[in-house]
Amino acid sequence: MKLATLCYIQKDGKTLMLFRNKKENDYHEGKWNGLGGKFELSESPEECAVREIKEESGLIAKSLKMKGFITFPMFDGNEDWYVFLFVITDFEGELIDSPEGTLEWIPNEKLTELKLWDGDKIFIPWLFQEKFFSAKFNYQNGKFIDYSVEFY
Repeated sequence: MKLATLCYIQKDGKTLMLFRNKKENDYHEGKWNGLGGKFELSESPEECAVREIKEESGLIAKSLKMKGFITFPMFDGNEDWYVFLFVITDFEGELIDSPEGTLEWIPNEKLTELKLWDGDKIFIPWLFQEKFFSAKFNYQNGKFIDYSVEFY
């Protein structure tokens, strides 16, 4: 089982996205993602999110808003992934040259037009709602199968 975060930093009607094109053997290569990654030992979801944002973008998150939780059964073909999703609007610092890929501020209305995982096109609009969500997205061999969701 893998625990991870997925973070969407927003300002001026845009969201910071990462085009995965630098890491060797990257399961996400060629796709756009939010920032984030796997938990380190003893980290809370918030601590993981703040650390990953700093490592991948150079930005320092001042406050986080948890928007949802997604279960990805056997996402990479090896393990279940459990991902905490955050939106960040309060941050400081300057963008760095990310070791993960190319960072770009994308207008919010264009987010689902990017080359994303198919499930991301479904849940990204939920980040802009006031409800919290818990979802399950099923993939098989990298292909989207189906999903279920509860809103709270």
